[in-house]
Amino acid sequence: MKWAAPICLVAIVLSLAAAPAPRKATTVAIRGEDFTIDGEPTLKGRTWRGHRVEGLLPNARQVQGLFDDRNPETRRRWAYPDTGTWDPERNTREFVTAMRQWRQRGLLAFTLNLQGGSPEGYSKAQPWDNAAFETDGTLRSDYADRLERILDEADRQGMAVILGVFYFGQDQRLRDEAAVVRALDSTVSWVLTRGYRNVLLEVDNECDNDDYDHAILKPPRVTELIERVRRTVVGGRRLLVSTSFLGTRVPPAAVIRASDFVLLHGNGVADPDRIVAMVAATRKTPGYTPKPILFNEDDHYDFDKTWNNFTAATSAHASWGFFDFRRAGEGFDEGYQSVPVNWGISSARKRGFFDLVASLSGIEAR
Repeated sequence: MKWAAPICLVAIVLSLAAAPAPRKATTVAIRGEDFTIDGEPTLKGRTWRGHRVEGLLPNARQVQGLFDDRNPETRRRWAYPDTGTWDPERNTREFVTAMRQWRQRGLLAFTLNLQGGSPEGYSKAQPWDNAAFETDGTLRSDYADRLERILDEADRQGMAVILGVFYFGQDQRLRDEAAVVRALDSTVSWVLTRGYRNVLLEVDNECDNDDYDHAILKPPRVTELIERVRRTVVGGRRLLVSTSFLGTRVPPAAVIRASDFVLLHGNGVADPDRIVAMVAATRKTPGYTPKPILFNEDDHYDFDKTWNNFTAATSAHASWGFFDFRRAGEGFDEGYQSVPVNWGISSARKRGFFDLVASLSGIEAR
């Protein structure tokens, strides 16, 4: 059923009785089609292969930094090869440790998700229970603690975090639409009251996926949640917000108009020319006004080739995001989305991506 209150009409301003949280070090903002960090455009003054890259936000999909599984039947699947058990604290600890290495290679942002992503890369059934929320939408304290550690380190490293809230295959663990709204409000309030200025919000991953249970997470109603985030203000600040669609698809005008930046996915796009066409189609959509365009999921690589999805997006002045999962037969060193995760730059595929990011950023090859 629909959320009882008319969400599109609700003005949301949170007032805090406690003293405001100390200001964090890193501030991510938007200036036209460009991202800025601490008041300066990212990659300031840089061109790469003849293209202006100032204002881009090279990123990677690292959604499992908070992962856990409350289903005892599936938890054993994620055991570390060296211990034979799964450990969510180890997962987050190693994530935080790896972040400095990513930043040294030029990575400016990563996507994290409170309901994760498929720990198998792609899955039809998702019996595991990886949800940062209780069934009523309350943010779980163990997830919040791990999230705080990751956001604190990202703040220290001068990195942006694209924080996703909902994921298909896990949203059904929220009992009703009111719980969905409460989960969103809990997340936004938590981030803002702790003073984080480096967080960009992704309401849900691929909102047009048929596996979402709650109608408010799907088009066309997802704009209600985007607008709700935009109206939530703490200490004069709000979060920049968007949502993503399935690979190959350009969001509709209403979503582009409501969003602060446009999220695209390159899954299913084997021809880099199609990446350029998606960016052009986005800019031609009636709801578009100058704002950043950012791919935060793409599982096509060819990093050794001159023309690939990374370089195609960059040529169109769109940021590109690396989606890396473990293929059948691959070992622990592969795959940033496959649990358990080796968060280091531990495979040829990862090195290929980071070498391109380093080149884009003007960092010498290692």
